[in-house]
Amino acid sequence: MTLQDRFDPDELIDVACEVAGGRDFGNAYGWSDGLELLCEGLVDEAGLSPLGVEIAHAHMVRALVNRLQVFAWRTAHPEVADRRIHQPVVILGQPRTGTTLLHDLLSLDPGFRTPLTWEVDNPVPPPRPQQTVPGSPHPAGARRGQECGRILSSQFASMIFSVQYRLPTYYRWLLYDADCSGAYRFHRMFLQHLQSEVRCQWLLKSPAHLWQLDALLAEYPDAVLVQTHRDPLSVVSSMSALTHHLRRVATDRSTIAECAAQAFEEIVVGLERATRVREATGAQVLDVVFNDFVQDPWTTIKSVYQQVGRDLLPDVEARMRAYLAAHPCGAGPRRYTWADTGLDAGEARDRVRGYQERYNVPDERLR
Repeated sequence: MTLQDRFDPDELIDVACEVAGGRDFGNAYGWSDGLELLCEGLVDEAGLSPLGVEIAHAHMVRALVNRLQVFAWRTAHPEVADRRIHQPVVILGQPRTGTTLLHDLLSLDPGFRTPLTWEVDNPVPPPRPQQTVPGSPHPAGARRGQECGRILSSQFASMIFSVQYRLPTYYRWLLYDADCSGAYRFHRMFLQHLQSEVRCQWLLKSPAHLWQLDALLAEYPDAVLVQTHRDPLSVVSSMSALTHHLRRVATDRSTIAECAAQAFEEIVVGLERATRVREATGAQVLDVVFNDFVQDPWTTIKSVYQQVGRDLLPDVEARMRAYLAAHPCGAGPRRYTWADTGLDAGEARDRVRGYQERYNVPDERLR
């Protein structure tokens, strides 16, 4: 079977239908454009190795199967559509800005419910209360909170694909041309599905929400937003190294310079777009600067609780302190330098200076 055959959209759909036993993909949500562009990119641009072909094929089939199974469950259980998503707490911001640590800490509160990796990857049947383990003291692996990008991968409108694989046409479509309103309708439907048996206040997180803040607010107008901030040049250094590391699993064509150019373009567009949406909507957002969070995480955590309107209980704070002692802010090794990006620091700084001044984001020393 040729590469074109492996990533023919109709062939992938047939494989997924055989696995899931249905053919209802929820066409009203507008998902097929992303699938087609992904398939074209995986054939023509990604430069997949034999291992990369198998990884990407399994990735696409799993996304389709999950989609089929969720829609089949919804058809069999129409009452799921009546589930209300009330005031979700949404952490957004550039990648590598402390979103994961903040998300992990808040997920230790059993009053919050975060999508867990295992249930996002295998959503049917939806989890029962005893399976979600809210407030687990040391979440890890399949029981760790998962980003919304993993949910949106079944809509084929997710940056997960353009980070893991070299897909220049797809990432520019997603950045500039994709209509993500259907993606966030699917996102709401997926959360309704997961909370079929478990009532909750959702705790969500994804850097991708920065680029699609208008679509997110259209679905969740009462969302409590927390935006993290950091020197974009440090973000680009870190993100390009991470992207290059991930892509090398599937291809030998990746370079840090190419990853950095993509990351910088995406970050500049995302920061400018989110600021415009915030200005236009008057959205109430708690802004968290990375340096402040690293130096004093407790001020940030208490500010989040104040924004949400709930108390930080002593036992929850104790869990957070234990977790933070085991996972201190900024303790990870740095394996990246600005020089690796191939970008001009002066020109890049000029592009993001307005953002930094607006949100009081300090320059970091470039390594």
